[in-house]
Amino acid sequence: MALQPGQPAPDFTLYDSDKKKVSLQDYRGKKIVLLFFPFAFSSVCTKEMCEVRDNMARFNKVDAQVLGISVDSLYTLAKFKDDQQLNFPLLSDFNKEISASYHSLHEEFNYNMKGVSKRSAFVIDREGVIRYAAVQDNPGQMPDFEAIQKALDSID
Repeated sequence: MALQPGQPAPDFTLYDSDKKKVSLQDYRGKKIVLLFFPFAFSSVCTKEMCEVRDNMARFNKVDAQVLGISVDSLYTLAKFKDDQQLNFPLLSDFNKEISASYHSLHEEFNYNMKGVSKRSAFVIDREGVIRYAAVQDNPGQMPDFEAIQKALDSID
């Protein structure tokens, strides 16, 4: 069953593109935006991540930390982050465990690929409770950034 607002966000520890361990608990006390995305360098994912980069002031203004998560390797994510000059952490869920725990994993994706992150957005409050959840089956659909902003604005 999909995660719903009001539920605690599943904790995790993943490596980021700088090869550092990052845990959800590291950001306790901050608002968090988790953005799962299928693949670095794909057109819609690049558009999504660059939109976040270009609007980082909106997230900073409400004390929100953005974290991008995909099943790409940390090496691929490092190159993607560098090429796109992304200003927020990208986390590698190479083993697909976190995408699965957030119900954000395609069993089958394009070209017979299995286990690819679904494009998903979660807003988590300062206490680790999900305040917004949207998991999309259509990988070509961008997240609803207005709804994300609204959820962030509703958190004290």
